[in-house]
Amino acid sequence: MIRNLRSSVAAVRRFSAAAKVEKAVSSKTTKESGGGGDMLGRRLLSLVYAKRSAAVTIGKWKEEGGTVRKYELNRIVRELRKLRRYKHALEICEWMTLQKDIKLLAGDYAVELDLIAKVRGMNGAEKFFEDLPEQMRDGITCSALLHTYVQNKESAKAEALFEKMKECGYVKNPLPYNHMLSLYVSDGKFDKVRDVIGEMKVHSQPDVVTYNLWLTVCVSQNDVESAERVFLELKKRKVNPDWVTFSTLTNLYIKSSQNEKAAATLKEMEKMASRKNRVAYSSLISLHANIGDEAGVQRVWKKLKSCFPKMNDAEYTCMIASLVKLKQIEEAEKLYSEWESVSGTHDPRVSNIILAAYINRDQMDVAETFCSRMVQNGVTPCYSTWELLTWGFLKQEHTKKALEYFKKAVSSVKKWDPHQRLIAEVFGRLNEEGNVEEAEELVVFLRNVGHVSTETYNSLLRTYAQAGTMPLLVEERMKKDNVELNKETRSLLKRIRKICASEVSSIGSPPEVPKENFV
Repeated sequence: MIRNLRSSVAAVRRFSAAAKVEKAVSSKTTKESGGGGDMLGRRLLSLVYAKRSAAVTIGKWKEEGGTVRKYELNRIVRELRKLRRYKHALEICEWMTLQKDIKLLAGDYAVELDLIAKVRGMNGAEKFFEDLPEQMRDGITCSALLHTYVQNKESAKAEALFEKMKECGYVKNPLPYNHMLSLYVSDGKFDKVRDVIGEMKVHSQPDVVTYNLWLTVCVSQNDVESAERVFLELKKRKVNPDWVTFSTLTNLYIKSSQNEKAAATLKEMEKMASRKNRVAYSSLISLHANIGDEAGVQRVWKKLKSCFPKMNDAEYTCMIASLVKLKQIEEAEKLYSEWESVSGTHDPRVSNIILAAYINRDQMDVAETFCSRMVQNGVTPCYSTWELLTWGFLKQEHTKKALEYFKKAVSSVKKWDPHQRLIAEVFGRLNEEGNVEEAEELVVFLRNVGHVSTETYNSLLRTYAQAGTMPLLVEERMKKDNVELNKETRSLLKRIRKICASEVSSIGSPPEVPKENFV
């Protein structure tokens, strides 16, 4: 029930480093009028709330006599992008666009296009590109638009633009090729990956990103031999591998049960972990856990803590999950208590790892107690929290509790994306018990949250068939709900009528259907 640790590693990239960024900016730049630190940088980085305007902040700074330099604003934009504060970064770019004394280059427009795509969507980015001066629609801005298409999985548009870029001679560097490789890797079009790399070798030179994407294909196909050939080519071309290269190889070796080779690539990867590559530490921890190396997990965690004064949620998530994987539950509990004492986020995803561990061990009483502790300590359970408890009680065949937590799960989100397997399992429990009363209540609940379908009614009818009782006005209710009867619906109704007809002497009155079913 614990989700793949990759999400934990990816989340590390998003940790909050506002204090660190502010320090970096203030130490590198100075205010020309009045001395002191770079107060403009501090002001812009302190705009935590999206409603505040970066443009207004810059304008006020100028009114106070402050100097604004393009390179300083560009650095602040970079830092804001790292913090995923795209709206304020875009406002700074748009402010610069309006200044006659600031000369913008194609690279500046490329950054702005990327930010527009993130803040206003792909259509906004396309409109921005179309409105650019002709001389600015070059390889740099085209690559930015191509990246937008890839991010939005717009394969046709990406391929069309890529062909145009080739016609214009804009593919002399690896970046556009790598964008296309990313698209094909994510779509599972591995044959096209080979075609792009072949073409790339003619018109450009593969870089480490290219080889990392190529290795990812090998991992997807569990092809160790091809991966080792790719890595050998990388070395022959004198391309320096990075920590991602060794992480990808390690994953493949673990997947292929070649733990000795995995240990060797892990050793190389560990040499590359540094303050600049913070996310590498979480990947190392996960990979050491995957080969059962508890000492390696503890060593990397200790090194991580020595490099940084404070761990972020994603790092705690990774370490706690790794300890759980190694069956070190007590150690995981201690680390969770540490997180509780220092966390300002109260992110339920961290708590869910411990909760899932209890559920996987069939300790449902402990799991419920832990859930209460979460709430008491300021952690608000999320959909996944209630879903985990639902699965746990379904496994123990505790229908009442399973229904209770299922309803809490659905009610915890504004818009529910129906989990068909979970719905089927809940109805399956009711079916086995022939519990038509709870099944009817579940239909009402699902209708109220906007999810009632042919399968919902078929599940209800299966429960009635198991109970040997006749439902009331099912066809009328389905019509009212705009739900079609299918072949199985008619078969179930026929079966129920047959059962009821043959056992008419032993059947009492059908159970009362909740009034809500007729609303």
